[in-house]
Amino acid sequence: MQNLALSNKQSWLSWFLIGAIILGFAILVGRLVELQIIKGDYFHSLAEGNRIRRVPINAPRGLILARGGEVLAGNKEVRKIVEFDPEKGFVKKETTENRDDTISEWQREYPLREQFAHVSGYLGQVSEDEIGKVDPQCQEKGPRTHDMWMGRGGLEEEYNCRLRGIDGEELVEVDTFGKKIRTLGAKKPLIGENIETNIHYELQKKIHEIVQKAEIPPSKAAAFVVTDGRGEVLGFYSSPSYDPNIFLESDDKSRQKISEYFNDNTLPLFNRVIGGTYHPGSVFKLVTTIAALEEGKIKADFIYDDPGVIKINEFSYANWFFTQYGKTEGKIDLTRALARSTDTFYYKLGEFIGVESLASWANKFGFGKSSDIDLPGEISGLVPTPQWKKEAKAENWFLGNTYHMSIGQGDLTATPLEVNLMTSVIANNGYLCKPHFLKTSENNCLKLPIQDSNINLVKQGMIKACQSGGTAFPFFDFEPQVACKTGTAETEEVDKTHAWFTVFAPENNPEIVVTVLVEKGGEGSSVAAPVAREILKYWFHERP
Repeated sequence: MQNLALSNKQSWLSWFLIGAIILGFAILVGRLVELQIIKGDYFHSLAEGNRIRRVPINAPRGLILARGGEVLAGNKEVRKIVEFDPEKGFVKKETTENRDDTISEWQREYPLREQFAHVSGYLGQVSEDEIGKVDPQCQEKGPRTHDMWMGRGGLEEEYNCRLRGIDGEELVEVDTFGKKIRTLGAKKPLIGENIETNIHYELQKKIHEIVQKAEIPPSKAAAFVVTDGRGEVLGFYSSPSYDPNIFLESDDKSRQKISEYFNDNTLPLFNRVIGGTYHPGSVFKLVTTIAALEEGKIKADFIYDDPGVIKINEFSYANWFFTQYGKTEGKIDLTRALARSTDTFYYKLGEFIGVESLASWANKFGFGKSSDIDLPGEISGLVPTPQWKKEAKAENWFLGNTYHMSIGQGDLTATPLEVNLMTSVIANNGYLCKPHFLKTSENNCLKLPIQDSNINLVKQGMIKACQSGGTAFPFFDFEPQVACKTGTAETEEVDKTHAWFTVFAPENNPEIVVTVLVEKGGEGSSVAAPVAREILKYWFHERP
């Protein structure tokens, strides 16, 4: 009995083992079927993915060119070797070696460096939240990738889609250790579109040179804009400036320099031409003059007897000539008042016009609204009104506010670009033209409702301002004849004034409109005008 029980037990154990083997074999066969047949393609793709690396090749950006074809923003070739790692994928490293396995990529290069930075902008690598996103304007160029460079500020940002190329790639086979075996194929990158600007290359360089030599405050905080009067921007410079090439480097020295830019209290990254707002001072008297004439508040033969100071109750509003020298201008007409920049004359014009009409004419000239220049970061100045003052300051508007506004003071502010646009309206006989960098055949100009006779009166006053007896003494002997206006605008700091000068030449057929602002630099006639003279001297007497 005992032997029989042992035999049965052994038999059961044998059948169990056989069953376990059969079951295990069935599971193994099933797994093999799953791996080889059902999921074979899937795992084959995984194996191929581990064996093949896609190496993107950054496309060169399109060139930014000056009006003569000179390169304002270009590219330099950078040779790189690709090192593979089983965990990290691949790393691109620059090399000077002459090897067959290198790839060519292109790094942005700004030959004018700080001389053109606020127009060109710079490049920055795509941030994490930008990766994978598609630019609506250039969907055909695909999503942004982690190693892509994007335009930051200036024309690089404004025309990023057009400048951006289409990346290429290499398909590389690697072994299990990540070592390259061979290149399976390559797709060449496509360069972006070139853009041609209206910038005059040598003039742009000359403006920077003039600023460096000019006797202006140590910070050299200033703005310069030069147009042809019909919208084309010939020169554009904000001071101090920065080197956009620094943002393309990754070494410690470059990172330290970038940090210095951001922490510099002179704000070298700040574009003062389109982003700075200042009291325009006496240059605004051009608007006040046109407003008074067009509204019929004065006639061309209007004569004013300057008292030196106007008193309203306990408040006094003096002319600069009376304040500085204790003298009056006597009886003066409109052109003499412009030439001498007589404040009391303009206080009275402001009173005649009224603040609402004066504000309306300021808006017509382009103050208080964006010009839509093709550059990001533009802000508009402020044209105050009684309603604005009530809402912003909870205060009523007084006649003294109108007096201040009529001479470009009070709460009135403008950008240097707005002042240049205003000057251009006078220069080209009443047309307000949209400023633009990109060369185009479009004529985006609006004729303002100003009589030619009134434009000519203002021109005569501006011409006299640049002649003996006018305020712009640096231009008394300049050829060809110019038409100009000085401005000295008070600031919140005692004895600190913004120096303005705006001018066009020749006066009978303008080629060039120049506007200069020097922040807290002093008087327009002695600080801003000499700089403008050097610009015009180059344009008319030194330009090749």
